[in-house]
Amino acid sequence: MAQAETRFDCIVIGAGIAGASVAAELAPHQKVLLLERESQPGYHTTGRSAALFTETYGPPVIRALSRASARFFHNPQSAYLDHPLLHPRDVIFLARDDQGDSLAHMQEELGDAVTRISAQAVADALPLVRPGYASAGLLDKSAADIDVNGLHQHYLKTFRAAGGVVETRAEVLGLSAGLDWEVSTSKGSFHAPVVVNAAGAWADEIAKLAGLSPAGLVPKRRTALIVSAPSGINPDPWPMTVDVDEEFYVKPDAGKLLISPADATPSAPCDAQPDEMDVAICIDRIETAFDLQIRRIESKWAGLRSFLPDGDPMACYDPAAPGFFWLAGQGGYGIQSAPALGRTAAALVMGQPIPEDIAREGVTEQSLTRSRAGMAA
Repeated sequence: MAQAETRFDCIVIGAGIAGASVAAELAPHQKVLLLERESQPGYHTTGRSAALFTETYGPPVIRALSRASARFFHNPQSAYLDHPLLHPRDVIFLARDDQGDSLAHMQEELGDAVTRISAQAVADALPLVRPGYASAGLLDKSAADIDVNGLHQHYLKTFRAAGGVVETRAEVLGLSAGLDWEVSTSKGSFHAPVVVNAAGAWADEIAKLAGLSPAGLVPKRRTALIVSAPSGINPDPWPMTVDVDEEFYVKPDAGKLLISPADATPSAPCDAQPDEMDVAICIDRIETAFDLQIRRIESKWAGLRSFLPDGDPMACYDPAAPGFFWLAGQGGYGIQSAPALGRTAAALVMGQPIPEDIAREGVTEQSLTRSRAGMAA
């Protein structure tokens, strides 16, 4: 980038799905710089997501954002997508006899979005479930796999086409407020009146560099493995299986099985790697529930999902620092909520009301602020 191009209307820190989506929404209206510390956007959580789209799961604000995102997912108006973003995938929430209370609670919480099914119906849909393991399940027929890379690339290409500038290998080293924000990076210093902190697991660290109090963000590690299905079996048509208490999940993945212990281990911000104990726990839980012997792990990885104290995301200006905007705390729902949250955050950055179609789903400015109940001051 030419040395003269150091002043922008807005600097977005973090080029994962959160930063890319808000940057793409801002770029037609402002001169925007998107900073990424790694060599490519989406290296951390976005690039490691086994994303599923469902309007029925997650905290209330996430559900509202997901409902508002559904229109884009089902009919994406983009010059950079030549295929659907969603591929239908039923989900079965599985329960043992001792998990009856959890199943009843989930059924009450999700209401008409799910249908209770018998142990026999579970066995019919999931041939590998061990006989006698499952007592019942809940079926969600509205879910779908998300083409995460396609969604991410849509935002990055849209951003660049609107004149946005991406700088990779640009780790933020310091932030200072004056007439504008000065963002010091490993590739030089940049200035803008507004900084959007979309740094994922590092969002609190970015706030500290700016001299601000952290929001209480907790990155949590989640482990995933790819293993083979039994010989001669193609699992691709099967539903995704989720333990009703989130002790594991199994998802068909291009003829193989993506499995996870659904761990949520607090972690410092880092390039997360799978812990061998979590891998062992995962294999034990899967082999207990399914007639599957895992002799070889084809690949394994971990990612960080970042949570605020109440589980909902934050999209707001920091009350202690004019021009410092938080976009953080999406938990495990950042992909499925990105279309609506990106538009919402962009509107709030520009001082505009939340788009009407998103507000109709129940998303309010207050629900996204730092001052809501349970948040760090």
